[in-house]
Amino acid sequence: MARRQRGTPVHGWLVLDKPAGPSSAQAVARARRALDARKAGHAGTLDPAATGLLAIAFGEATKTVPHVTEAQKRYHFTVRWGAETATDDAAGAVTRTSGTRPGEAEIRAALQAFTGDILQVPPQVSAVKVDGQRAYDLARSGQSLDLEARPLHVARLELMEIPDSHTAVFEMDCGKGGYVRAIARDLGRALGSLGHVVDLRRLRTGPFDVRDAVDWQDLEPDNADALRTALLPLETGLGAMAEVSCSPESAARLRHGNAAQVTPTGHLDFGTEAWVSHAGEPVAIGHFRGGLLHPSRVFVLD
Repeated sequence: MARRQRGTPVHGWLVLDKPAGPSSAQAVARARRALDARKAGHAGTLDPAATGLLAIAFGEATKTVPHVTEAQKRYHFTVRWGAETATDDAAGAVTRTSGTRPGEAEIRAALQAFTGDILQVPPQVSAVKVDGQRAYDLARSGQSLDLEARPLHVARLELMEIPDSHTAVFEMDCGKGGYVRAIARDLGRALGSLGHVVDLRRLRTGPFDVRDAVDWQDLEPDNADALRTALLPLETGLGAMAEVSCSPESAARLRHGNAAQVTPTGHLDFGTEAWVSHAGEPVAIGHFRGGLLHPSRVFVLD
């Protein structure tokens, strides 16, 4: 006899405004308990000290997570000059200090080198894998890591304000794999002042905006009905991906993993990735080839 699955079927996205303190995994666990959901995950880790948008996927929406993690993200952060730390944020021990403090003109001039396609060495305490282990586990065990630089696209890095001579506030739009702490570290070095992040908040992830988020205190079982109302449909995670429709017969074929005839709303090039719906319900993600959609992901909605 098959084991009964625990929890109830919940499908969709919940946008959370994570406070400082909890890890991303703890936030997902709390949201899952609040909704008594069978399955949940998130699109992009936030450090425990960071706040802001954490997009949580439930049920079949977890199949769209890769499309959200690939999307552009927006961060609002504060850098403190004069010290570099082991973790590139305020939680780590100070490793180097400097008496130099950059002026506004110097900061603005330095930002150009950190926009566009750049190479970035991740922080020692990061989720990068080294020989199958997370860098943060190795670093916390006392190991000094030689991490390789990784490509990153920074669409925008803007100086927002200078509260005092010791700090500066920035906003950044970047692609997958960007570390704000590494930007602060490298910018501090480029300015000869050293630096680390003292405040970090994520404002956007792909189609999700923190202005639409629920609060931490809302994640309670007694609030389950309101949380279900706040859920966004799973296809929200597919962003601007093309949508095609299909007949009931094609929907049945697709749900069994077979290619089927679909109807695009406009021109689609051969090989275009698209998602298909029937009667307003998502059926699958796949690649369009000659009038057929070849499914790579199939949605099974209870």
